[in-house]
Amino acid sequence: MEQHILVVSQYFHPEEFRINDICREWVQRGHRVTVVTGIPNYPQGRFYKGYGLFRGRREEYGGVNVMRLPIVPRGRGAAMLALNYLSFVASGFLWKSFTGLKADKVFIFEVSPLTQALVGVWYAKRRGVPCAIYVQDLWPENLKAVGGIHNRHILGAVDKMADYIYRNCSRILATSPSFVSRLEERRSAWEAGRSKVAYWPQYAEGFYRPAERMPLPDMPCSGRFRVAFTGNIGYSQGLDILPRAAALLRQAGVPCEFVVIGDGRYREGLLGEIENRGVGEMFRLPGRKRPEEIPGYLAWCDAAFISFAESPLFGMTIPAKLQSYMACGMPILAAATGETRRIVREARCGACCDVGDGQALAGIITEMAHADPERLSDMSRNALGYCREHFGKDMLMARMEEMLAE
Repeated sequence: MEQHILVVSQYFHPEEFRINDICREWVQRGHRVTVVTGIPNYPQGRFYKGYGLFRGRREEYGGVNVMRLPIVPRGRGAAMLALNYLSFVASGFLWKSFTGLKADKVFIFEVSPLTQALVGVWYAKRRGVPCAIYVQDLWPENLKAVGGIHNRHILGAVDKMADYIYRNCSRILATSPSFVSRLEERRSAWEAGRSKVAYWPQYAEGFYRPAERMPLPDMPCSGRFRVAFTGNIGYSQGLDILPRAAALLRQAGVPCEFVVIGDGRYREGLLGEIENRGVGEMFRLPGRKRPEEIPGYLAWCDAAFISFAESPLFGMTIPAKLQSYMACGMPILAAATGETRRIVREARCGACCDVGDGQALAGIITEMAHADPERLSDMSRNALGYCREHFGKDMLMARMEEMLAE
């Protein structure tokens, strides 16, 4: 049965988030989809070419109707980021008050900031329709871990906002079992009786699959053991561990090279750390690439890397890149605890060390670089098998439709 699904997400195509694929999939399954989003500016902090306050505000993407609310771009500082968050909420309040759009259901794609969810909740309350939220960042925990905010008055206000949002959602989906447990712990503040919280992990889009090595101008043969990192180069990724590990590997004579694909707020800081430790010859930073290009780059690498900054929150997180790496059959190297370590060990597809431990990271890289090729092949097969069993797209989308239909 066709339904009109309103998706509220501050980020959408051409910004690279998994909600893009989810929306296209809903269209293919016969639903009508409208997305209310912002003007694309993530992660660079400035509006993408072709978009602005007076252009690119309405478009169609893969059969999805896209409406872009006027916002302040993220910029580079904390003040601009706060304005970016607040401007989406302010524009969304005005939009929901005057729009004639009639949707059957609301789906909120909640990566930070949680404030964006207010727009979806307000619309659902005004129209009297069900509202689901997909929680990928926990607030106020994320404010403390990533934003460095510890003011109890601010955190208390955000906590009350979170309770308001969860109370007014018909279904709450979370990306990890640990997130489900955390939401259940606070459930008494907004719900009694049967739980509406469920685990729904992220999947990897169909183009994430093992690829053959094809010529790439910025990826010549090196003969070194190559470790790839893809995605946002932010402070919460804890990438300062890489130059420290690289210095130790060079000292030990291990031929290794790090390929860091992406962009973000910490890119300049990472380049500074690389220069300070004198390991520039061990790094390649080809910049941002389209998601469809990533498997081709991974094909030139021997393992893929995941890391976090030190925080209990990140131990509860399953990063989206983990599914992408596994779908490409990559052996995993992780400086992580909690959910990421659990999955890598369950799948038997890689090796883990503690967060921020450069010496331990150098040790597991050395071990993998000297491993028998058959062992790496086993890790690759295990990654693929686990991904298909636990993170299969068709299975998860069918489950999503069932949950939203309840």
